[in-house]
Amino acid sequence: MKSLTQGLRLGSAALLVLTVCACASNPAADEKIAVAKASVQRAEQSGAPQAAPVELAAARDKLAQAEKQNADHNGAPALSLAEQADVDAQVAEATAQQQKSHKAAVEFDASLQALRQESQRSTPPAQ
Repeated sequence: MKSLTQGLRLGSAALLVLTVCACASNPAADEKIAVAKASVQRAEQSGAPQAAPVELAAARDKLAQAEKQNADHNGAPALSLAEQADVDAQVAEATAQQQKSHKAAVEFDASLQALRQESQRSTPPAQ
């Protein structure tokens, strides 16, 4: 009888440990979700809402799905969605940076053209 009681206690303890482990979140998914959140924030600050709204929306959507999957203890889908959200956010940020660079290059070319025209007007004709 004593060994049966000990066995039941041991079994109950093991069940409790398994329940606690099952309720714990997935650390890998938590980390990837944090990385994806940071990427989305950087993309938002880089001008992606105007420059790459579709990519940014995809990143936000996948991040929300990852958080839901993680909350539902679906580690593998949460991890995958978080990685996809991170990539989408990086694409959105890169698109915004590319558009800023292109705009700066166009403005620089226009400034150079204006300087050339100005220098040609103020140069006296050669004799």
